[in-house]
Amino acid sequence: MRAVTIGAPLLAVITALLVARCVAAGPAQSVASHHHHPQEGTSAVSTPVSAVSTPVTTPSGSFNATDVAWLQLMIPMTEQAVRLLDLAPDKTADPRITRLAESLSADHRAELRRLHGLLDRSGVPYVNVHEGHNIPGMVTTDELKVITEAEGAAFDRLFADHTRDYLKQSVLVAQGEQGSGADADTKAFAAAMAKTHTGELARLAGLGD
Repeated sequence: MRAVTIGAPLLAVITALLVARCVAAGPAQSVASHHHHPQEGTSAVSTPVSAVSTPVTTPSGSFNATDVAWLQLMIPMTEQAVRLLDLAPDKTADPRITRLAESLSADHRAELRRLHGLLDRSGVPYVNVHEGHNIPGMVTTDELKVITEAEGAAFDRLFADHTRDYLKQSVLVAQGEQGSGADADTKAFAAAMAKTHTGELARLAGLGD
């Protein structure tokens, strides 16, 4: 996970650029229609953006480019975070980490369902346009492999570091969605997510007390 973070004032520009690439590319073949959500614990199958040449899909109704870009970013970020959280019960010897991870995993699975529901309503098909991208706050597949191989205190440190990075970055981009998004429900969910994740950061910090 990269240490660089996206500041809220820059998010509107960044999300606009992301969605320009994502929406212009359109859905990635038939395997990624918006009726096909990834099952919990699995990644969505997608064709690289550069290889897609399907019709343009634009947001419908009250959604704008920032709404869609935020949803398309938060879905894979949350999926990867859940994979990280699910490792903890089998890898840590600290019951506090186990309890926190299990609580966060349940909450973030619920968030995933809400994110998918909002994206469905936007009319933009779900495509993991960030597959293989090294994005701030995103736990990469290679990083998950390293974390999986760690034991004891080494695992606990990696778990805490990556969870903290994910939560911090998710708060920043949620703030950007609140400022630049258009759909009222999506902005309200971003506000609720930012508040929840800020609280989760405090709980994570409390493990060091």
